Amino acid sequence: MAHCCGCSVRCCCWLLVLTLAALAVTAAVVFVRYKNGGQIFPLPGVPDRKYSEALAVALQFFQVQKSGKLVKNEIPWRGDSALDDGKDAGLDLSKGMYDAGDHMKFGFTLAFTGTMLSWSVLEYGEAMRAAKQRDAALDALQWIMDFLINAHPSDDVLYIQFHSESDALMNKKVGDPKADHKCWERPETMAEKRPLMKITAKAPGSDVAAETAAAMAAASLVYKPINETYSSTLLDHAERLFAFADKHRGAYTHTFPELSAFYNSTTYQDELLWAATWLYHATGNRSYLSYATGKNGKDFGDLGNPRYFSWDDKRAGTQVLLSRVSFFASKGLDDGQNKGLGMYKETAEAVMCILLPDSDTAAFRTDGGLLYVAEWNSLQHPVASAFLAAVYSDYMMTSGKAELSCSGKSFTPVDLRKFAKSQADYVLGDNPMKLSYLVGYGDSYPERVHHRGASIPADVNTGCDGQEWLKTSKPNPNVAMGALVGGPFKNDSFIDDRENVKQNEATTYNSALIVGLLSSLISSSNVAQSLS
Repeated sequence: MAHCCGCSVRCCCWLLVLTLAALAVTAAVVFVRYKNGGQIFPLPGVPDRKYSEALAVALQFFQVQKSGKLVKNEIPWRGDSALDDGKDAGLDLSKGMYDAGDHMKFGFTLAFTGTMLSWSVLEYGEAMRAAKQRDAALDALQWIMDFLINAHPSDDVLYIQFHSESDALMNKKVGDPKADHKCWERPETMAEKRPLMKITAKAPGSDVAAETAAAMAAASLVYKPINETYSSTLLDHAERLFAFADKHRGAYTHTFPELSAFYNSTTYQDELLWAATWLYHATGNRSYLSYATGKNGKDFGDLGNPRYFSWDDKRAGTQVLLSRVSFFASKGLDDGQNKGLGMYKETAEAVMCILLPDSDTAAFRTDGGLLYVAEWNSLQHPVASAFLAAVYSDYMMTSGKAELSCSGKSFTPVDLRKFAKSQADYVLGDNPMKLSYLVGYGDSYPERVHHRGASIPADVNTGCDGQEWLKTSKPNPNVAMGALVGGPFKNDSFIDDRENVKQNEATTYNSALIVGLLSSLISSSNVAQSLS
């Protein structure tokens, strides 16, 4: 973890305790009761049991999703799979993780998973350590990074997707279960060919290349105090990938239109800004900051227009991450950089305002209190937004910024944290269905998750013809521990049906988001003032 104040991160916590003391009844007890709304949050270093237990569950899904030769496998129904991935290209691409309940590896969303895991460790690694979960997060992160390193064998080549021919029909339409279910089998018994897809200078994919650069830059910061050689390797790949993404511009779904049926990238511009921002944090090279705050920021950032954070749109995440520079490290920057940072910070605050339920610009909530943006995978946006709110709240608290103004109304860091906590609590069972959407946590959670491996007994080899296990109404024989399913509809309803893909499929990037959110709530604000 980075140092600040000329000492360890603990000094940041001591400064923070002084700030908290102004809001607290006393700092001598385990919990602090804030004056605003009577919300109770634990002090730095004192883990909240509920969120710690939920984090331990959430991190297990990365073990469920691992591809390749498994090491210290703790999931009894999982085994080695996809061992020959990359063999046709002379590469070992067996690692990585399956995207969802299928056998596909998408470089775009897998890299986003790595970026979010890294960000979570960088901000909340000490909280993870207190909950005894930091090692599990690092294990998942390295499994992804090892894969991404091998997927980038030369400057202008990045392998971006792996699929079974029967599993991923290139002409499939989103939401067509017949196409998606052509091959329902366990990954351990796959025998189909697994074609590789790559981007090159002549077949560009700036979005996936830049997201991979962001992931590697962020991870290089995580590993810098742990393994300097590995960190340097990651950073070298990150810088070369960013140069590739910027020089040969184009969206990967324009290069491969057939892939738009899976994860259609709206634009590559947000990923370029996102990657430049992470590279600035990782290197301290101000050319990356100028890239994000100068003309590219004006052209690509859509500054002044708050948006939601997701695997497709990184703008809100970039705005919050650059606000970190405004809060803690803006001294010595030139006027143009500071002006650009100011615009990012203003937009980040506008994002916070739409998240606060009592602001005049508040976004729609369900009757149960869930931020609701999209029907498909409805939990993605509220969890991602809640993570950003928690991070921004901690930046405010650590820097001593007392208030946030939303159309003339004043809000505090505690208000943002209250929102973040409300979304996490909804996920964990405080909702009209009284159902935990985190599989394996609580007494009631989905039992028919749309997941091939979980739905088929470990001793059964179905080949591609396992549809009986898809269609049965019985619960899955294997529990996909830690899976964050898609979530409820607008009326807070949920149907636990394996063929209900909109609501009942889990994704690896969803897990990265919920890991970040839960980590932020384990203890009260304790961020370091520097990531490097």
